[in-house]
Amino acid sequence: MSAPPADLVRSQQNALVDLVAIPPVAEELAARFEAAGHRLYLVGGWVRDALLDRSSDGDADFTTDARPEAVLALLEGWADTVWDTGIAFGTVGARRHGVTVEITTFRADAYDRVSRNPVVRFGETIAEDLVRRDFSVNAMAVELTGERSFVDPHGGLAALHAGVLDTPASPEESFADDPLRMLRAARFVGQLGLTPAPRVVAAMTAMAGELARITRERVQAELTKLVLGAYPRRGIELLVDTGLAEFVLPEVPAMRLAVDEHMQHKDVYTHSLVVMEQAIERETDGPDLVLRLAALLHDIGKPDTRRKEADGRVSFHHHEVVGAKMTRRRLRELRYPKSVVDEVSQLVFLHLRFHGYSGGEWTDSAVRRYVTDAGPLLDRLHKLVRSDCTTRNKRRAAALQRSYDGLEARIAALREQEELDAIRPDLDGNAIMEILGIPAGPRVGKAYKHLLALRMERGPLSREEAEAELRRWAAETDA
Repeated sequence: MSAPPADLVRSQQNALVDLVAIPPVAEELAARFEAAGHRLYLVGGWVRDALLDRSSDGDADFTTDARPEAVLALLEGWADTVWDTGIAFGTVGARRHGVTVEITTFRADAYDRVSRNPVVRFGETIAEDLVRRDFSVNAMAVELTGERSFVDPHGGLAALHAGVLDTPASPEESFADDPLRMLRAARFVGQLGLTPAPRVVAAMTAMAGELARITRERVQAELTKLVLGAYPRRGIELLVDTGLAEFVLPEVPAMRLAVDEHMQHKDVYTHSLVVMEQAIERETDGPDLVLRLAALLHDIGKPDTRRKEADGRVSFHHHEVVGAKMTRRRLRELRYPKSVVDEVSQLVFLHLRFHGYSGGEWTDSAVRRYVTDAGPLLDRLHKLVRSDCTTRNKRRAAALQRSYDGLEARIAALREQEELDAIRPDLDGNAIMEILGIPAGPRVGKAYKHLLALRMERGPLSREEAEAELRRWAAETDA
């Protein structure tokens, strides 16, 4: 078969280039590099996302034949800010008009494959650079200098069209260079819905243990992006199926050992994935990391609390308490911020509380405690609890949803009468000290806790009632 005419190839190239929205800063950079006799390419995620008609919220990445010192000189007087912390690896960062750019000299590195530190060797061509990229869908570039062209030596465009995730070089070579790429594979599956090539899955399975070389901070960053993706279940399943989850979230594959007490799921693991998907459907303000993690991890305490009862049924008593502790330990180990650790753990701890409310028999006091214990997490708790219903019994599912509707109605009614979201005793610490004639100290704190418990039990008290209760408590504790 003869090669297509040059003008047809050029026409196809131009059409592809036109699909990639070139940011203004890239146009400016290209002019500077071209004037200096250098080549500049827009590369990686920006090109991939443009071809997917997906807005790119990441940095703009470039590669060039210019050495780092020349790049620094070209940025002088153009960039608002320049940093060269990556210059030893050929990367210079800059910011202009609020846009962050990273410019890396063509690389053709080798890795020691122990510390993951590359022996930096600069390449001479774009081909040398692209073959060392992580995946073919990220190994596409647009040349911005000279006559613009679309560069795709590893079939990235075809892979995108087919929905396949593959590596430019062999996956074994790619993952040995940087084991984090295995986790990035799961992330791209979770973000973009791509299907990993069989050879990629095989290499991930064989080399899963290599992930132990990667810092927890880098692992956490990739896991977060996966969980916040459009298809997180696919990414999690890939981690579990390849064994990578054992080095990231080992509690998740461990749930495959626990049979759900209602016997309607293959295992607790599958149930948890369904709960996560149902929680995502209830999101109202975009992807919610705390809600998604809580949904995924809410039952991780079940394997450790699994018991077979005398009637043959399986129970998981207090799995929410155990699960909350396990969640806190795992998220801390992954270096998540304290706020994320606290909020996810609290949701796991509270997710069973509602199941004591079936026929609406909770007292107002119990409803107040439910709201107070949830605090600012109440809306997420609503979503998590509703999502935790995965029974195939439509009548039972409808009854559970009606019951929760009733609880939310109770909360709304009490909220109209009281400041439910900021319940405090009817007397503050200053009033307690004044009424009892005592200085600041432990006794004031005990009195405060007593009045708070009373407020929970009886609702708002008048000033006179609160003072009388305080004096009664003081007399009883003095006796």
